[in-house]
Amino acid sequence: MKNLLTGKTISLVACGLLLSSSVAFGADTIDSAFKEGKVSGSLALYGQKHDKKNGNLDSGFGNGNATVAYETASFYGLSAKAEFKGNLGLGEIEKNDRLTGAPFENNSLMTEAYIKYAMDGFSLTAGRQAIDLEWLGDYNEAVVAAITAIPDTTIVLGYTDRKAESGIDLSQDFYVVTQKGAYVLDVKYAGFEGVEFNPYAYSAPDAVDFYGLKTTVTTDYFGAIAHYAESNVEKVFGTANGYQDGSIAHFELNTTISEVSAAAGYITTDKNGGVGAMSAYGDNISPFDTGLNTYSADAKTVYGSLGYTIADIELGALYGETKFGTNYKEKELNLTAGYSITESLATSVLYGHVNADEANGDSDDKYVLASVEYTF
Repeated sequence: MKNLLTGKTISLVACGLLLSSSVAFGADTIDSAFKEGKVSGSLALYGQKHDKKNGNLDSGFGNGNATVAYETASFYGLSAKAEFKGNLGLGEIEKNDRLTGAPFENNSLMTEAYIKYAMDGFSLTAGRQAIDLEWLGDYNEAVVAAITAIPDTTIVLGYTDRKAESGIDLSQDFYVVTQKGAYVLDVKYAGFEGVEFNPYAYSAPDAVDFYGLKTTVTTDYFGAIAHYAESNVEKVFGTANGYQDGSIAHFELNTTISEVSAAAGYITTDKNGGVGAMSAYGDNISPFDTGLNTYSADAKTVYGSLGYTIADIELGALYGETKFGTNYKEKELNLTAGYSITESLATSVLYGHVNADEANGDSDDKYVLASVEYTF
């Protein structure tokens, strides 16, 4: 699932793409590496309000968020970064809405704490770090190598032990997803003009193995995505957690003309196992803010989106329907608006409406998410 307001991520491959500059402009001494380091962060206000039908109580809360990060300059290829996030409750409609509506398991968290070594064509990062791959996201306690020495190719090798998600709308503690962690191999090849191939493989020992291929086509007038992945779940792990072997296929056509963007897509999952535990460490396929059943068993999702920028206001509309299980259906509408007041101050609003017909009864949720954030 994607949060259209706060889905700010940092790609693993970015560390590989910035290697040359980080080495070429390194500090002369350890002291100067600290003195020439950079401080960054943000201050944000966030609120959400849900109007649920069929006897469910309305809910909502406000939250204040502060983020402070410091990254040293490079010294002989070595650098370090630490980031802290703090949250403050600013009221609730009903008691404990801030805990149940979003898992604020803590009010402060060190989200990043890593050491990185970088040289031309290679980097190695160890510690808490932000990751954004197809099935590995958010903050992870991990060791990651990025290799860009091969022309038109980026290779990411990594191992993650624990993960957490933290932002202006929630904050989790770092937790173990699978007992023996997970390994990842992700390759991006862009040797053909306008085409990127992204094969990948993941392995969580004694839990699940999965692999896939994503192909992205970009031209002057349109773009396309074709993506397929399948998983093999260990019997003991699957029996204990309700998982079966699974698969997912995703196809999308998109275009951008002047200030207008549009996309239409189709997502389908395995009839019996859905995605089969692939989304346990993160996901990037579902386009919805909520998308409760996009990865369920026998799910077939059709969606379309439009985007338009007018007077520096970015407007977006996304609608989709998911059919899953035995004649069950989920419909979701996301309307978004974002405006940058200054280069550092931005505000955004999302209206969502999720209507689902499920085995345990119908549900209907209309909600609004709003935020204002200053970054430095």
